[in-house]
Amino acid sequence: MWDVDVTVGLTTHTKHRHVPSPVTPLFQAPGAAPALTFGPIALAAAVARTATTRPARPRLLAGLQKSALAHLECLISNGSSFELTPDFADLADTERTLFTARCGAGITDLYMNALGYVWRANAACLSKALNPHADFLYDGGNVDGHGVVLAEAHGSFAANATAKTIASQAKRKYARQVKPYVNTGSTFGHVVHGYSVAFGSKPGTTGAFLSVAETRISKPKKKSPPGPSGQSPTGSGVSRPIALATHRSNFFLMGASHVVDWIDWIGAPGELLVDSGPVAFVRLPYAGRWYLGSAFSIWPALHPHWWHDGLWDDPMWRHHAVREVMARGFPAESVGWFVMEETACAAFLNGLTGMIRSGGGDGRPERLDLPTFDPVGFGIGEGSRSRRVDGSEYNYALFRDGLALLGDPFRSRKLEMRRWSPKEGLEG
Repeated sequence: MWDVDVTVGLTTHTKHRHVPSPVTPLFQAPGAAPALTFGPIALAAAVARTATTRPARPRLLAGLQKSALAHLECLISNGSSFELTPDFADLADTERTLFTARCGAGITDLYMNALGYVWRANAACLSKALNPHADFLYDGGNVDGHGVVLAEAHGSFAANATAKTIASQAKRKYARQVKPYVNTGSTFGHVVHGYSVAFGSKPGTTGAFLSVAETRISKPKKKSPPGPSGQSPTGSGVSRPIALATHRSNFFLMGASHVVDWIDWIGAPGELLVDSGPVAFVRLPYAGRWYLGSAFSIWPALHPHWWHDGLWDDPMWRHHAVREVMARGFPAESVGWFVMEETACAAFLNGLTGMIRSGGGDGRPERLDLPTFDPVGFGIGEGSRSRRVDGSEYNYALFRDGLALLGDPFRSRKLEMRRWSPKEGLEG
C-alpha cells in the first residue's frame, strides 16, 4: 500500500435551495473543507467502516470488509497526488464499479469526519421501497442535538472524468437522492441537512476531483426572536440508536463478535443471550494514547498451537499468545489492527452493560455520554498528517468516534489485558 499522504483539493462546492430554510433554526452547517488530506491507512479504515455500516449479519459483513480492502494496495499509486495504477485497467467492468463505489464511500466518510461529524448509520431506513436515497446518516459535531445530516457517496474512475463531470454527478445525486429526504424523519433523528460528495479520477492521469453539493441555509433577513422551547437542541450525549449503529460496525471491525451480538440484542431485546464469558481486550499504548483491541482478532497471526478455545480463559495463555504476535507481527496481507481509544471503548461498553442489566426495552437510555476525538491521519489541509511532536511518524488513523486503525501496533512492548463482562462491565 502507498506510504505517503495524498491531498485532494475541493474542485467545486454548490449549495441548493430548500424550503423551509433552515430546517431547524439553531443549526449551522460547518464551512466546506477546501482540501482533504489522507493517508493509505485512513482510506483503508474509512472503506472498511462504510462497508460494514449496515444492519447485515456478521458473516456478510466479514465478506464485505475483506473484499473492500483487497484492492486498495495494488490499485492506488504511491505518490503525493492521487493516481490509479495500470492494474485498474485489468479489472472487469463490475469490479471497477464496485471498487470505485467503495472508494467514493470511504472518501465521503473521511470528508464528513473532517467537517466534524462523528456518528454514522446506514440510511436505508429512509425508504422501505427500492427508491433511490443517500447512503449514510451522521450525527455529532455541528448537528449535535439538532437531528442528523444525510450524505450521499459517489465515486467515478472513468475515462471521461473531469472537474465538470464530477461536479455534475454531485449535483445530480443531491437532487435525486438527498433533497427529497431533507426535513424528514428517520430511525436516527430528523434529517436537517444534506450532502452529496462525489470523488473521481481519470485512469492514466495524476490527480483527482472532489465535488460537494449541500443544502443551502438561508440567512435571516432580520434578527429572529428566540424559538420556542421545542426548537432547542436536545440534551447532551449521542442518541442511543446511532451510537449502537456506529459501534456495531466498530466492534465488528475490531473482531469483538460477542459485543456485536449484545448490541443486536439491545436493538431487539428478547431472551437473554447465553453468557459465553468475558470478552478479552489487549490494552496497548500508541502515539500517546491507550487503546483496546480484541484479543481474538489476532488469531490469524498465531501459530496453530495457540488455537485452543478453552485455554483463552487463562490470562497467562492470552498474555503469551499476544507476546508472540508482537514478536512475529501481523500477516503481510493485513493492513493493520482495528482498535478503540480506551476511554471511548470503556464508556460504550459500560453503557452497554447498563442496558443489558435493565433488560433492554424501556430501560434503555435515550442518549449515551460518549467521548469524541480530533481525527489523526486525515483531515483538512496539511496539518492533518499523522506525526508526533518529535517529527517521527506513526502509521495510523484515529476517527472522531474513537475507532483507530494501527498500521504498526506493536511499537511498544508494554501491554496489559482487560476483560468485559456483559453484566459486570469492563474490569479494571
